[in-house]
Amino acid sequence: MKNYIRSALFVGLATLTVVNAQADTISIPGLFNTGAGITVDKATDFNYKLTDGDGNSIYGGYGEAAVGSGWPISPWLADNNTSHWLTPTDNRAQSYDSSHNGAYLWTLEFDLSGFNASTASFAGRFSADNNATAYFNGEIIGSAAGFSQWYNFAAASHLFVAGINTLEFLVTNVKQSAGNPTGLRVEFTSSQVAAVPVPGAVWLFLSGLFGVLALKRKAASF
Repeated sequence: MKNYIRSALFVGLATLTVVNAQADTISIPGLFNTGAGITVDKATDFNYKLTDGDGNSIYGGYGEAAVGSGWPISPWLADNNTSHWLTPTDNRAQSYDSSHNGAYLWTLEFDLSGFNASTASFAGRFSADNNATAYFNGEIIGSAAGFSQWYNFAAASHLFVAGINTLEFLVTNVKQSAGNPTGLRVEFTSSQVAAVPVPGAVWLFLSGLFGVLALKRKAASF
């Protein structure tokens, strides 16, 4: 009986530990800086999908990370280990959009299944050549007017949904006759989300379990 009581108490305490852990907030899984984890120049970043303004895949559907001191050139924000510029191809000096303004839609999706969307939020900064608008689940959350400085974006809890969430950066590249590169740079500065709250029935079960164990322990002492 004593061994049974010890085992049951251990299970109950372990469950309570998990329950308490679930109430804590963590960084949102699936949020990646552009070029996150990439250390080799011209490697593909598969976190951000690349499409045109109509949602059609372009240039292979993903961008290439610009890593190292050789690029980007001034006045683009200098490269660092936190994030890298993404360009449509590994030819950073490639000329785009000579006849009309170009649209480049960079999309990052992440899944909040198992998390409480009403507790989520994030903030970050971005830059783009030539300019960009940030959308989260269809709502505008920031704009960038150039590539030589950072611009802020942020999403509060009311914008998040259960399941798949979509962050988009629509970059506009102004038409020029030649020598007109384009790119996107994104860094997250903070994020948080909590797990889905444990149902009340679980708490009721645990309360009952400890009540029964207390009675058994009291009876065993006589």
